[in-house]
Amino acid sequence: MPEGREAAKEQVLKTTRDGNIKLISLWFTDILGFLKSLDITPRELETVLGHGAGFDGSSIEGFARIDESDMVAFPDPATFQVLPWSLPQHPVARMFCDVLKPGGEAFEGDPRYILKRNLQRATDQGYTFNVGPELEYFYFKNAEGTDTLDEGGYFDLTPPDIASDLRLETILALEQMGITVQSSHHEVATSQHEIDLLYTDALTIADSIMTSRLVIKEIAQKHGIYATFMPKPILGVNGSGMHVHQSLFKNGRNAFFDENPPYLSKVARHYTAGLLKHAPEITSIVSQWVNSYKRLVPGYEAPVYLSWARRNRSDMIRVPEYQPGQENATRIEFRVPDPAGNPYLVFSVMLAAGLEGIEKEYELGDPIENNIFQMTDQEREERGIGHLPRNLSEAISITENSALVKKALGDHLFNSFIENKKIEWNLYRIQVTEYELKRYLPIL
Repeated sequence: MPEGREAAKEQVLKTTRDGNIKLISLWFTDILGFLKSLDITPRELETVLGHGAGFDGSSIEGFARIDESDMVAFPDPATFQVLPWSLPQHPVARMFCDVLKPGGEAFEGDPRYILKRNLQRATDQGYTFNVGPELEYFYFKNAEGTDTLDEGGYFDLTPPDIASDLRLETILALEQMGITVQSSHHEVATSQHEIDLLYTDALTIADSIMTSRLVIKEIAQKHGIYATFMPKPILGVNGSGMHVHQSLFKNGRNAFFDENPPYLSKVARHYTAGLLKHAPEITSIVSQWVNSYKRLVPGYEAPVYLSWARRNRSDMIRVPEYQPGQENATRIEFRVPDPAGNPYLVFSVMLAAGLEGIEKEYELGDPIENNIFQMTDQEREERGIGHLPRNLSEAISITENSALVKKALGDHLFNSFIENKKIEWNLYRIQVTEYELKRYLPIL
């Protein structure tokens, strides 16, 4: 066992004893990004830290067939944290796990392993992949409808505002779990809010997103409120995105930074070109639900077209200019993902697209600083501005033919994901919606 893991393991055992921890939850995700949990008692902890805990993989979406169902959840002791909402007299802790086959081999259907494998590709080239996500979500009065809590807008502070108190309690809980929040505010739509996590390495952030989504929901539920990461829950207002700020660091320096204006290095330009070129192929991964494509429409500040800019927020990729010429602040912002996806896979395919651009030295065209939504179709065509897939079916068809995504996800997870999304689309397309009844029943 590596020295670092051994030290972390001993610290976990000590903290469990000293803190009188009653239960330890072992967390992992299925291919869609749903959090799964297996609970053990402190009595089993040392054995599980050394050998993992067995579970039935055939019951987990995209994991294994019934004839190859035995799986092992192998905890990462560095992720040990006490859950702030557990009872003080019965504290509960959690650790994220890698999913292994019974012989100890990494399971190719484990999203956390897929991200680690893609990060290793960056490491082999000397890069560290850093990301900073903006998590947008809505608070509703309950899970049965979309009754909002406030009439606020972007950055509004509208006392008395129960949502501000919920955000504060959520931030304190996240900080208690070792997750650093950079900022938080009310978003554009009524009852819509945003929490931004501090930029760090992609694996840590992926774990933090999984934790943050649960913490946000737990704190809301504690107060009788429902929090949702559904991309577009309300017709006619902005949906919820997860803009991802990202850069590559090499030898402790930001590889996206250039000392001369406009301060964007060749590495950054090739990386951005890779994201632009392969964006349609990865859209079904970063926006994976039928509802995701109700958000990706003109008029609601969500990206639709394949373009980049420095100041224009209608573009798919933006280069923030809050601190021009500052090395550590240099990054790009990819605005397609929403917060309801699987962050391990989202980061995997983004990185794969960017690295492809670097390795093949894709050329980045000029930024589009005009409002793309005000251009005519002919103007966009003349400037070579393509568009994202318009629905899940179109997105899946493009992904299914993508060698880049298949390589990034591996055959097992790639095939399972495509199969799952085809089923989802087929279930959706046979539905008779309220819109159809209102539109057609009185006249047909």
